[in-house]
Amino acid sequence: MSLPLALLGMVAAFVIGVGAAILLGKLRGKSILGTATLEAAQKLSDAEREAAAMIRDAKTDIKEMEVDLKRQMEKEAKESRKEISKVEERVAQKEKGLDKRAETLDKTALDLATQERDLVKKEKILDKEREEVALLKREQISKLESISGLTQEQARKEIYTQLENEVKRDSALELKRVEDELKEEADKRAKWIISEAIQRCASDHVAETTVSVVSLPNDEMKGRIIGREGRNIRALENATGISCIIDDTPEAVILSGFDPIRRQVARITLERLIEDGRIHPARIEEMVEKVNEEMARLIKERGEAAALEVDVHGVHPEMIRLMGRLSFRTSYGQNVLRHSIEVSHLCGLMAAELGVNVQEAKRAGFLHDMGKALTHEVEGTHAVLGHDIAKRHGESQVVCNAIGAHHNEMPQETIIAVLVQAADAMSASRPGARSEQVSNYIKRLEQLEEIAMSFPGVESSFAIQAGREVRVVVEPTRVNDGEAQMLARDIAKKIETEMTYPGQIRVTVVRETRAVELAK
Repeated sequence: MSLPLALLGMVAAFVIGVGAAILLGKLRGKSILGTATLEAAQKLSDAEREAAAMIRDAKTDIKEMEVDLKRQMEKEAKESRKEISKVEERVAQKEKGLDKRAETLDKTALDLATQERDLVKKEKILDKEREEVALLKREQISKLESISGLTQEQARKEIYTQLENEVKRDSALELKRVEDELKEEADKRAKWIISEAIQRCASDHVAETTVSVVSLPNDEMKGRIIGREGRNIRALENATGISCIIDDTPEAVILSGFDPIRRQVARITLERLIEDGRIHPARIEEMVEKVNEEMARLIKERGEAAALEVDVHGVHPEMIRLMGRLSFRTSYGQNVLRHSIEVSHLCGLMAAELGVNVQEAKRAGFLHDMGKALTHEVEGTHAVLGHDIAKRHGESQVVCNAIGAHHNEMPQETIIAVLVQAADAMSASRPGARSEQVSNYIKRLEQLEEIAMSFPGVESSFAIQAGREVRVVVEPTRVNDGEAQMLARDIAKKIETEMTYPGQIRVTVVRETRAVELAK
């Protein structure tokens, strides 16, 4: 439609142009009017023919475009109808599915309504049965209360009490069974570990006393040691703090003193003075000072050697010095430093068997008697003194606790503390470890039996295993099982309070009832 209009516009423009030319020609002159008129007529005729041709072509194009547009519209309409048909099919399928689902829901709703009616009926039946059961229960409770003479609450309390007693009894029996099994197993394991440790650790023991004997080349040397008016012997005693006893013993001088280090200084000084031959107060003081310096070096060397022997390193020099002093200290004839070394080895062996820190156990065992080096200088027990010294010099809490608790003077916090206590008892109680006089040994056994017999209900007592155990037989009519346990504890406490002894003493209380009848 737009193409013919354009052509008409062009024709109109052309006509207007021609008219304008004609008018212009008229203005220019009449002379060319005729010629222009003819040319214009000719051009107008040509333009009309061209316009007619263009109009025909435009009409043809318009028809072709109309045909193409119609064809396109028919194609699009056909495709739209196909798409609509597919959509209609899908909608129809969905409607069918919805219809089926609606039928299923209707059926389910009917089933639920039926079940609800059934449940209502059953609930009514159950309510009725509950009422009947409650009524029957009240009747039965009333009958039981009338028969037993107890109310429901009283009967409940009685049953609870019986059940509680039964549970307690069963629990006690089961607990005792488990404890017995654990004790038996632990006892076997402990015995094995201790015996293994003892077999693997062997030490020599030498009995020492509180006196030292110095041999003299002849009896004339006694006079020189005494000096004029006793000045030499007084100088020696004043410088060393040791008593020098010169009696009728041939060719011997006895040095007596509680401090073993001072006694050792006095012995070495006297031996060197005898060897030198110059014995007078100035020489004595000079020799004592020199020996003291040598003893300080010797103490340090022995402490370092002992630490090296048990493989304990990093010990404070002051503690090393105290351990070295223990080489001159004895306990019931047992050298304390050798005892400490042995305890360290035993602790290490037992710790290895139990999976405990071996180095800490050996360290605690090595240092456990360190306080004995100061017991004559500072007030307090050697365990507490050792604990304080170790804590002051940076030892770990485990080691400090083991030192302070090995005589139960403070609570044992770790298994290493228990190992140190056990190793200490093992080392002290081994055959040959400590020496005692026969009379003291017999008195200790008698005192054990006397302490046991001092308690009421005791029939007889026997000190056995070289005084390591006291066996007490009680009268079964006066002492029951519970009291027997308490009696064993009381006897042990009294022994700890009134007696002094190495190691540990086991107290065993025996209670048995015998029925004897003769068959005639």
